[in-house]
Amino acid sequence: MSAEQVAREHYRRRRRIVGRLVVVARQLWSRVDPDAITRSWATQLGDLVPVTAAAQLAAAVTADSYLNAVLDAQGANPRPRARVVPAALAGVASDGRPLPSLLYEPAITTLTAIGAGVDVERALAGGYATLETAVRTQVADAGRAADATAMATRDVDTYIRMVVGKTCGRCVVLAGRRYRRAEPFDRHPCCDCVHVPAVEDTVDAIATNPRAWFDSLTPAEQDRQFTKAGAASIRLGADIGQVVNARRGAYGLAPAGARITAAEARMLRGGRDRGQLATRDVYGRQVFTTTEGTTTRGLAGVRLGARERGVKDGGRYRQARTPRLMPESILAAAGDDRDEAIRLLRRFGYIR
Repeated sequence: MSAEQVAREHYRRRRRIVGRLVVVARQLWSRVDPDAITRSWATQLGDLVPVTAAAQLAAAVTADSYLNAVLDAQGANPRPRARVVPAALAGVASDGRPLPSLLYEPAITTLTAIGAGVDVERALAGGYATLETAVRTQVADAGRAADATAMATRDVDTYIRMVVGKTCGRCVVLAGRRYRRAEPFDRHPCCDCVHVPAVEDTVDAIATNPRAWFDSLTPAEQDRQFTKAGAASIRLGADIGQVVNARRGAYGLAPAGARITAAEARMLRGGRDRGQLATRDVYGRQVFTTTEGTTTRGLAGVRLGARERGVKDGGRYRQARTPRLMPESILAAAGDDRDEAIRLLRRFGYIR
């Protein structure tokens, strides 16, 4: 198979995993009691959290075999310097917080809507939309994080962004672009795009022709993706990329994981612009730290099981007690230093 065929088969397998998880999520959400939304959804999370973690694990477990196959298809040496630990990517949200926190948010969405005057049925429908987006995105992010981690352990420095499935205008204009290994993979909620690790002289036609893709849509689909005015401009010959970029908020793309700023990266390196990340003592353990877990992104939802100290069930976590760096954050902080990336990925348990 060609590298593109290998990548598409890899995507199709993960898509099946997501599809099965969505069915379970829908069934569990249907059991929410409109008169006791928080309590009844917290009960359902006892089933949903482990199933979602299992789906994340299933999405991550094939990363090494995928890298081997896609590089072998390009005639490149796929031999890794370490192996991915898929379990490290399961049970945690892609922004580094506990998975139960993220999966509780549909209840918050529902209650917020009700508080704003939306009727209960519509509010619950909105809560389910939030839930479906969350589970789809978390499994896809776990898979992409595993692929990026596996790529960091091999002698390949670039990847190509490949769009798959029913994509959107934001993604199609980026299709086929090459990125450096350390560059984060920007995605939007429910994004299906995937990495295709590529050697410099790969001959596979992985790129998608944006105009051919646009022409394959019906006029109604074109209008929905680009607005009526934007679609009309493209049909008259306007450049798709320019139309997409001109639409306010059209991109909406961001990488998974903690968003490490330049200042945070210097903090992680002990105040240096370059060099190894700094360690600090956290509850008796020396760990590399970030501000993840101390911002609004790190605030968690309900506590499942035993109560957190001073926090009642159905309330909020205060802040994450143990800092957590996700693979995307590690790769961004390490930059083009492969040895540093491998050292940190191993230190955080993502490879062995």
